[in-house]
Amino acid sequence: MGFIYSGSEFTHVGRCVLKVLIVYDSVSVNKNTEKVAETIRDTLMAKGIEVQSSYVEDVDASTVKGYDCLVVGSPTHGWMETPLIKKFLDSLRTESFAGKKAAAFDTRIKSRLSGSALDGIEKRLKQLGFKIAVQGLATYVEGKEPNPVLVDGELDKAKKFAEDLAKALH
Repeated sequence: MGFIYSGSEFTHVGRCVLKVLIVYDSVSVNKNTEKVAETIRDTLMAKGIEVQSSYVEDVDASTVKGYDCLVVGSPTHGWMETPLIKKFLDSLRTESFAGKKAAAFDTRIKSRLSGSALDGIEKRLKQLGFKIAVQGLATYVEGKEPNPVLVDGELDKAKKFAEDLAKALH
């Protein structure tokens, strides 16, 4: 199989290589949300998708339009996404993302009182015109701040989420 470079993108036997941007915040010492983002990134790359995964403060919102799919992840703090993720999503409101795909994930403690960053992220993505490509991913942590750790099996869930996302994008 070959690739053809057409000025700004590679095509793969007549098909564009898909580009995904993962934007995340990760606040715990153990960087749990970053670990989930990296697992998603690695799984998508293994499926032949071009992926850029970045900490939220390292992303220029103007670059989002250059991707086929935006994946946003955040720890759940105060029953919602972190202020940095909220600020990033707010910075996108001047653009139209109709027809673009998106997905979301969060990390949270397993408690009915923990809230969900995932719900808020998905709601905001829909308001921006994105089509949610797959059901969001809730990953669980245990332990007390500042050192909670991912529950066993959560990175396997992240891999499955990424596999489902790859199928939805093709």
